[in-house]
Amino acid sequence: MTENNRADVLLGLQWGDEGKGKIVDVLTPHYKMVARFQGGPNAGHSLAFEDKKYILHTIPSGIFHPGCLNVVGNGVVVDPYIFSNEMDQLNLPLEKLKESLFICSKAHLILPSHRLLDAAFELKKGKLKIGSTLKGIGPAYTDKVARSGIRIADASAPDFRQKYDTLKAEHFSLATSLGCKVEELRLDGLSFDAYEKAWFKGLDRLLAIPQVQSELFVNEALDKGARVLAEGAQGTLLDIDFGSYPFVTSSNTIAAGACIGLGLAPSRIGEVFGVFKAYCTRVGSGPFPTELHGDDGDHIRKMGNEYGSTTGRPRRCGWLDLPALKYAVMINGVSRLIMTKADVLNDLESIKVCVAYEIDGEQKNIMPPACNLQNAKPVYKEIKGWQNDLDQIDTFEQLPPALLEYVSLIEEYIGITVDIISLGPDRKQTLFRKGAGILERLSKKF
Repeated sequence: MTENNRADVLLGLQWGDEGKGKIVDVLTPHYKMVARFQGGPNAGHSLAFEDKKYILHTIPSGIFHPGCLNVVGNGVVVDPYIFSNEMDQLNLPLEKLKESLFICSKAHLILPSHRLLDAAFELKKGKLKIGSTLKGIGPAYTDKVARSGIRIADASAPDFRQKYDTLKAEHFSLATSLGCKVEELRLDGLSFDAYEKAWFKGLDRLLAIPQVQSELFVNEALDKGARVLAEGAQGTLLDIDFGSYPFVTSSNTIAAGACIGLGLAPSRIGEVFGVFKAYCTRVGSGPFPTELHGDDGDHIRKMGNEYGSTTGRPRRCGWLDLPALKYAVMINGVSRLIMTKADVLNDLESIKVCVAYEIDGEQKNIMPPACNLQNAKPVYKEIKGWQNDLDQIDTFEQLPPALLEYVSLIEEYIGITVDIISLGPDRKQTLFRKGAGILERLSKKF
C-alpha cells in the first residue's frame, strides 16, 4: 500500500475549538477529498479568507476549494434545518454543490424532537448539566445505538413519515415526563411546529445532495491514488470514551473514529495532524485544571475572541495543559503537531504552562480519569512572554526567541515537533517549519 493509499486525519487535541477548520482550509489544496467522520452541528469550524468569515457546522471545511470533493460520512448526525441554512451561507449554486458535496446515506438524521429531548435532559440535570449545545446530538446518537434512529436513506422510503411520527411521539412522551413544556420551547427562536415545518423544507434540500456509501466512496478514491483528509470535530478531551466523561460529546472524536465514521481500515490511516491552541479553552461544564478566573483569563478571552461559534457562549480559558496534550497525542498516534493562536498570548509579560498535576499529594505527568482530574492541582512552569509584533513574520524561523522557547518546551515534553504555527484566522497567517517536509510531501501529485 503506497502513501497515497492512506487517508490523513486532522483532529483537535483539547476540548475543541482549536482552529481545525482553518487548518483544513489551508491544507485542502493538497487533497482531492475532505471527509467529516463524526459529530454534527454542535461543531463550528471557522474559516477566514478574502476579508470574509464563514462558520461551517456539518459541511467539510474543503468546500471552498474548486476540485475538492467534500464528504459527510456515516458517523455524522445531520439536522436538515441547520444544513439548509449552511448551504445558503455558502452562496454556491445547487448544481455546483452537487459536484463537490456528497453525503452518506447511512448518516443519521437529527429530528426536531431530538432537540426537544436535549433540552429536557439538560433541564432535568439542573446543576449537574453537562453544558450541551442543545442541537440534539446526544439523543440522535442514543437512537442510533438503540437501533431506532432514522438514516438519511430512510427519508426516501414510503414508510418514512410513519417512522418519523412514531419516533416523535416517543420523544414527546419522554420529554413531557421530564417536565418539558413543548409549547414554551423555542428552537433557534422558533416554536416547535414552526421549526418542524422548516426542518422538512430543509430535508427536501438535503435530499437534493448526492448520496453515497462513504465506505465505498472514500476507499475507491484512495485506490485511485486520490489524497484524502479526514476532518474531525470537537476535540480529543471530549471523546465519549477517552474524554473527561461524563462532560463529553456523544461520538468518538479521536483518530480511530475516522475508521468507524468513514469505513476505513486502520491500515488506511496515514499522517495524524493534531491541532492545539497555545492555551486551553472549553465550553460547558466539566473539569478544567488550568482554568483562569482573573485578568489573564479575561485577556485571553478578549484577544482570542473566545466565544462559541455554535452557541455564542463565552469559553472558559486557561493555560496550556501539557499532561493532557501528551495524553491526547498518545491516544491519537499524532505524527504532526500544529499550534494555533500563538498571537493571542503576545501581550502577556509571563506565561504559565502546566507540566504536572498534584493529586492527593502526588505529582502525575499524564492525564488521569475525569473523577481525579476534578481535584487535580496544576503544577506550573513560568516562562517569559514574547511581546513582539507578529504581523510581519513570514517564516517559522523568524518567530521571537521567547516564542521559539515556548515551542521547544512543548516539544521536549510531548516528544514531537511542532511543524505548523497559526498566527491569526486568515489562511495567509500560517507558518510551516522549514525542513518538516509537510509541504514537500503534500505537493506530490495525487
